[in-house]
Amino acid sequence: MKFVDEAIITVQSGDGGRGCVSFRRERFVPRGGPDGGDGGKGGDVILKATGRKHTLYHLQFKRLYKAGRGAHGQGSQKTGRNGADLVVEVPPGTIVKNAATGEVICDLDRDGARVVVARGGRGGLGNRRFRSSTNRAPRYAQPGEPGVTLDLKLELKLLADAGLAGLPNAGKSTLISAISAARPKIADYPFTTLTPNLGVVAPAGMEPFVVADIPGLIEGAHQGAGLGIRFLRHIERTRIVVHIIDAAAIDPQDPLRAYRTINNELESYSPELAAKPQLIVLNKIDLPRGRAGTEAFRKAMPDREIFAVSAATGRELDSLVKRLGQLVQASHADTDCKQD
Repeated sequence: MKFVDEAIITVQSGDGGRGCVSFRRERFVPRGGPDGGDGGKGGDVILKATGRKHTLYHLQFKRLYKAGRGAHGQGSQKTGRNGADLVVEVPPGTIVKNAATGEVICDLDRDGARVVVARGGRGGLGNRRFRSSTNRAPRYAQPGEPGVTLDLKLELKLLADAGLAGLPNAGKSTLISAISAARPKIADYPFTTLTPNLGVVAPAGMEPFVVADIPGLIEGAHQGAGLGIRFLRHIERTRIVVHIIDAAAIDPQDPLRAYRTINNELESYSPELAAKPQLIVLNKIDLPRGRAGTEAFRKAMPDREIFAVSAATGRELDSLVKRLGQLVQASHADTDCKQD
């Protein structure tokens, strides 16, 4: 299935049914009077987040989503049936915007979250509602209110505890395949990963957490270079940024070049993103140049916690997973305290 993280749809709630003009006419009831029922309410259009959906792909083939209209009122004080609501399922992490104004309507950031984006029209009142001491036989009723039509822009931001960021060929896909059950495409050419991948990591004795493999960034990504800003949004929701650096590609004369490049892109895209907790991981230490690059990097940043691993051979991955699990657990605890 193709990964689709943006969609524009039109939603239309149902029209309300019109009220009925009717008079009771029965034998032996000379003054039956008005008995027209009310029209039914139009159906609502509801967006609901569900874990059954992982992309917005299913919304590419249908533009208009329309709820049912309310039935008209009838005689004998019968109210029309309400129109059926329409529930449109989207993946958790979907942001709903007004396509015309860009206003954020709702952030469906958890499974089961739902929002009414278009309310159905109210049903019209029947003529029995207008009977009074001065108007015993009203011959009018209300029309139903029309439904609402709205263009929506949906943007998906993946929900993950940790996001893997780094230059192309840093080994992010190999790492996520080594620490989880995710099986992304892996090759030795740039931009092998064309879509984000999610993997569930289960450290021993700790709660599992979700890791997102974000396609490789390059200098100028926040302005659209390479894969551009298309996938930067997916790392915005992560609690921790795991900065993967190819240790074998580190220049001893400028060991922090790759580190600065990615952090500059994160900062240019979103200062809040750049301020997230970050774990530095030097990959490919199994290669001869990887060991030299690791030493140069550690000397340039002696005060930072740095993990040197080999995703290909599994070296030091257990220590990395344990530390990452601790950081994720701590970030959840901080969030819970703030909510309290």
